[in-house]
Amino acid sequence: MTDTARYERSDFQTDQEVRWCPGCGDYTILASVQTYLASLDIDREKHVFVSGIGCSSRFPYYMNTYGMHTVHGRAPAIATGVATANPDLTVWVITGDGDGLSIGGNHLIHALRRNVNLNIILFNNQIYGLTKGQYSPTSEVGKTTKTSPMGTIDRPFNPVSLALGAEASFVARSLDMDRDHTIAMLKAMHENEGAGLLEIYQNCNVFNDKAFADLTDKGTRDQNRIWMEPGKPITFGKDNEYGVQLDSAGARVVEVADVGLHNIHVHNPAATNPAAAFALSRISHGPYGPTPLGIFRDVEAQSYGRALEQQIAAAQQTRGPGDLEKLVRSRGTWMVPSA
Repeated sequence: MTDTARYERSDFQTDQEVRWCPGCGDYTILASVQTYLASLDIDREKHVFVSGIGCSSRFPYYMNTYGMHTVHGRAPAIATGVATANPDLTVWVITGDGDGLSIGGNHLIHALRRNVNLNIILFNNQIYGLTKGQYSPTSEVGKTTKTSPMGTIDRPFNPVSLALGAEASFVARSLDMDRDHTIAMLKAMHENEGAGLLEIYQNCNVFNDKAFADLTDKGTRDQNRIWMEPGKPITFGKDNEYGVQLDSAGARVVEVADVGLHNIHVHNPAATNPAAAFALSRISHGPYGPTPLGIFRDVEAQSYGRALEQQIAAAQQTRGPGDLEKLVRSRGTWMVPSA
């Protein structure tokens, strides 16, 4: 491989004008991704960014790598083909809460279920931004929008819970404005072989401004950001006065002084059983009040591509090289008589 110590963030920038609204959280996410890629010993030509439709899906235009701007919701399906046919590539999927969880919901969960070697970044701003402010699959109940003038009655998806239910091998959550944490999550996801999903709370300052105020405002963020660190008790608050306790009923927030630090849950994202991670994901249903941030799950599992390579190798060893023409003309074919 080429020594990429020469790479800087500017090497991953393109000559395209970045066309997001001023103040949009997408700018910070773009900078975080470019900064992370510049730190890797991987040629730019080995990265592929695949997106669907939405504000976030302009991403491939702004990355000096290979990329595909595909159709609405189908980025995980197309990325599956890219990653499976070219296992030496690093494939990134850029999607949003509308693109990935509405029309693209099935493609997303099956890419996760199959454990395709994909790095999926889901921008969650809880609104349809590109089409000017309709409610999305993650909008809170009662949200008034152009398509829900009386308030939405839909129960929203929790993307982290959804990914854990599909048993993705890596699941994490970050904030758009926290570049250092986002880069750390990108690194952890990239180092996990298999399907990874990183949900990033991304502020849409035009159609859903301050949606994550509980987690970003100086007066409330310390008491609401639950930073999860592997091997450490999950505590939070200005003086770590709060903690998370797990029992048969699930996960709940407690005061450390009431239960003792020894009764606070010690985080283990490498646990094979995703039950604890799922319980943690249910502490909050959206960015309201105490909300876990960090890695929920990070386990070793054979990727779809790796399993497929082994299957092909086994078939070639036992059956010899394939013959496509013979296959096409084998049993199961028929002739359509001419008129």
